[in-house]
Amino acid sequence: MCSNSLRGAALSNAVGLLKEELRRLGSLILRCADASAVPAGGALAVDRELCAAAVETAIDQHPRIERVAQIVQEIPGAPCILATGPLTGDALAADLEALIGGRLAYYDAIAPIVSTESIDLEKVFRASRWDKGGDDAYLNAPMDRAGYDAFVDALLASEKLEARAFEDVRYFEGCLPIEVMAERGVDTLRHGPMKPVGLTDPKTGRWPWAVVQLRQEDAAATAYNLVGFQSRMTWGDQGKVLRMIPGLEHAEFLRFGSIHRNTFVHAPKVLDETMQLRARDGVFLAGQITGVEGYVESTAGGLLAGLFVAARLRGEPAELPPATTAIGGLLRHLGRDPDDKRGFQPSNVTWALVPPIEGLPRKLPKADRYARMAERALADLEGYLPWVRRGL
Repeated sequence: MCSNSLRGAALSNAVGLLKEELRRLGSLILRCADASAVPAGGALAVDRELCAAAVETAIDQHPRIERVAQIVQEIPGAPCILATGPLTGDALAADLEALIGGRLAYYDAIAPIVSTESIDLEKVFRASRWDKGGDDAYLNAPMDRAGYDAFVDALLASEKLEARAFEDVRYFEGCLPIEVMAERGVDTLRHGPMKPVGLTDPKTGRWPWAVVQLRQEDAAATAYNLVGFQSRMTWGDQGKVLRMIPGLEHAEFLRFGSIHRNTFVHAPKVLDETMQLRARDGVFLAGQITGVEGYVESTAGGLLAGLFVAARLRGEPAELPPATTAIGGLLRHLGRDPDDKRGFQPSNVTWALVPPIEGLPRKLPKADRYARMAERALADLEGYLPWVRRGL
């Protein structure tokens, strides 16, 4: 896990709804995440080591699972699920590419982590945006206008790790490196990960010009990650530029940001409605390789793939989740029109993937509209649960 955040917890967020659906569907990952949660305001964040250990233990202690550690170089016999994520091995990726006739790739970036003891706590303040989730969920490093402008200038002037000539770099819009955002305009960061809205600096009684949020990384609070600060700067320049942030002048970086390749298929063309390859019966894909983005979304895809394979083994047709649910919306994304001129790109779960409720007043506040959609989704999910439980 490159981040410890599983994002917003409120049902007014599409990802919050998806997490609640996964809980009701019996997701192992959500059960382990909830058990290893750390303070994060209105989000679900976990102690990564505890969460990973809990998942691994559950797998190893399951009487019907045998874990074999080896490199898979070709697609196994059916039925099987390929859930190789963003770092699919070259041999397996080539085998999959030959089967489906092409693959796509873009680049993800991960955020830096600093040790807590190296943060100057006199220069930061504790708060959650709009005071959601208590006052101690995040550390906030405020910047005035001059400091922010100097920071952006340093970002633009920093040395970056460039892609090799044969690589086609296409970033996921929801996870852009901070340098790419800075290149789009001086105020882009201030309206993105450095947004000060809802964060009142107790020393001034006002919102800062810009703010860098740091989120607790582990249960013991020995480290914090820089929220939204994915980076492709060289490690040397990362240290110089990020130490311009108030409170991080002497930061000890436990991990610098980096970029990595993410391989995914053109799902609308190569997968059927159950995430099964059209080119080979009994081979299912799950997780980021299908074209969903994010841990929660990948968790949802894995759960569905498992249920679909279980139905196949029972000799029953697969039942799809209601289209009105967030998890159903993800399947809608993977099954969109294969000839859509906008192309196919990975996506997080969003409300745009869930059908709106017809007849609601136009002036109904967005939060109320989403709350109604979440209520409908959870009600509709109840009708899906009996089929799900047959496969568990």
